[in-house]
Amino acid sequence: MADIAPTPPVLRPDNPPQRRLTDLAERFAQRVIGDPDGTILRGITLATADLRPGEVFVAVPGAQRHGAHYAQAAVEHGAVAIVTDEAGADIAAATDVPVVVVDDPRARLGALSAWVYGTGPDDVMPRLFAITGTNGKTSVSHLVEAMLGGLGLVTGLSSTAERHIAGQVIPSRLTTPESSELHALLALMRERGVEAVMVEVSAQALTRHRVDGLVFDVAAFTNLTHDHLDDYGDMQTYLEAKLALFHHDRSRRAVVCVDSVEGRQVARRSTVPVTTVLTPANADDADIDAEWRVELLDERQDGTLLRLVHRDGRALQTTMPLIGAHMAANAGLAIVMLVEAGYHWERLVALLDGRRMPGELPGRIQRVSGDEGPAVYIDFAHSPDAFVRTLAAVRRVTPGRVLMLTAANGDRDVTKRAEMGAAAAAGSDIVIITDQHPRSEDPATIRSAVIAGARAARPDVELHEVAEPERAIELAVSLAGPGDTILWAGPGHQHYREIQGVRHPFDAAALARGALRAAGWNS
Repeated sequence: MADIAPTPPVLRPDNPPQRRLTDLAERFAQRVIGDPDGTILRGITLATADLRPGEVFVAVPGAQRHGAHYAQAAVEHGAVAIVTDEAGADIAAATDVPVVVVDDPRARLGALSAWVYGTGPDDVMPRLFAITGTNGKTSVSHLVEAMLGGLGLVTGLSSTAERHIAGQVIPSRLTTPESSELHALLALMRERGVEAVMVEVSAQALTRHRVDGLVFDVAAFTNLTHDHLDDYGDMQTYLEAKLALFHHDRSRRAVVCVDSVEGRQVARRSTVPVTTVLTPANADDADIDAEWRVELLDERQDGTLLRLVHRDGRALQTTMPLIGAHMAANAGLAIVMLVEAGYHWERLVALLDGRRMPGELPGRIQRVSGDEGPAVYIDFAHSPDAFVRTLAAVRRVTPGRVLMLTAANGDRDVTKRAEMGAAAAAGSDIVIITDQHPRSEDPATIRSAVIAGARAARPDVELHEVAEPERAIELAVSLAGPGDTILWAGPGHQHYREIQGVRHPFDAAALARGALRAAGWNS
C-alpha cells in the first residue's frame, strides 16, 4: 500500500504580528551572537520542515542530536534567527543569522510563542477550555464545541481526532500540538473570529511544555487509568503530570469528575476554584458528595438518556448521542464546563432539555451498521479501563452475543497489553486479536501479549488470532448474527495504520460496512 497523504501542516495566522528580534532578545536572551538590529520575525517553530520565511527556528537538544545541527537548513528555508541554548550556540553560530541564547529553550518555547503571536494570558483571546484525563478527552472536547456552536458561538477545537477553525476541519497530528504550533493555531483562530476554543491536554503536553504560555478559563478532568506508564513509570507520577493543569498559572477554574479516587484527589489538590460532578452509575463510590450529579435514565443502541441535577435543584434532561455510563459522565462534565464558563443556565436548558445533544464524536462508539444484522461499533478505546467500560455499555444494549475485535499498539506502554486482553476476554463472548499500529515492533509479539492476558483471565473464551484487520472484520461479521454486537476497539477516527514508520491508508468504518454488505446485510 502507498503512504498516506502528507502529514497535516502546521497552521499559522494569515497575517502574523511583526516582532523585532531586538525586543525578543531583550525579553528572553542571556546573550546574542551577531547583530539582531533590523531583523523582523513573523513566527516561530521547532521544525525545519514546517518553517516559513521570516520565522525564528528554535533548536533544542534531541535524544540523538542537538537541533542546532539543523540551523543551517533552517536558514536555507528562510529562518531569520536561531534561538538555542549554550550547547547549541557554537554550532548555530556558523550560520549568517543572529543566534539568541536562552536557558532551556524547550521550557521557554511557550512563553516565546505567546509573545511572538500575542496569545498570552494578558492578550485578547477567545475563551479557552481544556480537558485532560486518560479516557474521554475527545468526547468531552467535541461535546463542548458542539454545544458552544448550538449557543451561536464561532468555535475552535484541538483534539486527538481533528482541529476545527470556524467550521474548517483539519486532521490532527498530536493530541496536543507543540507550543509553537498551538499558539500559532490560536492566533489563526482569533484572526478568523473564533470566540471559544476547546483543547485536549495530554499528560505529555504538560510535562513537555506544549501548553506553556496559556491560561485556560475552564479546565476539566475526566479520569485516570492504566496508560502511558512507559513515560511515567507509575500511576502516581502520571497523576502528578495531570495535576499541573489545575494550578493557577495554567487555569482559572476547574470542573472535576469525582467518580474515581484520582478525580477526588484532583479536586482536593487543585489551586483554583473547583466544581465537582458525579455519575453514580460510573463511580467507585456513589455516596460521594458533589455539586452536580448525572443520573442515567435509559440506555439504547442509539444513545443514552440522562438527567443532570445540581444540589440546588436545577436540572435538565437530555440524550447523549453515545452509549454507556462513562459517556454520560463525559456529557455531564461537558455541560458543567459551560456553566462554569458563565453561559446562562437558561440558555443551556433551551438548547438541551428534552432534546438530543448536538454534535458528532468521530470514532467514539460510532455505529457503522444498518438496522439489519449485527450491530457494529468502531471505537478508539486503547486502554484496559476503556475496554471494560465500553464493553459493559455494549453489553447492556445487546440482546445477543458481544464480539470484540481489537489490537494493542507498538512502541507504546507494553505493561497494559495483558490487561487489555484480560478485559476483552472478561467482557465479550468472542475475542478476535488483530493488528493496528505495530510501528517498529514485531506485530506477532504484540498479539501474543494480548492473547496471553486473555487466556489467563478466561481460559475458555473463544479466541481467534487474525493478523490482517481486513480479514479480522470479515471473520467477526461471519461469526455474528442478528441481535449480536461487534465492537472494533482501537482504530476509532484514525484513517491510517503505522507500520515500520510508514502510515498506510486504512478506514475501519468502510471495511466494516464492506464486510456487512458482503455477508448480505444492509449497512
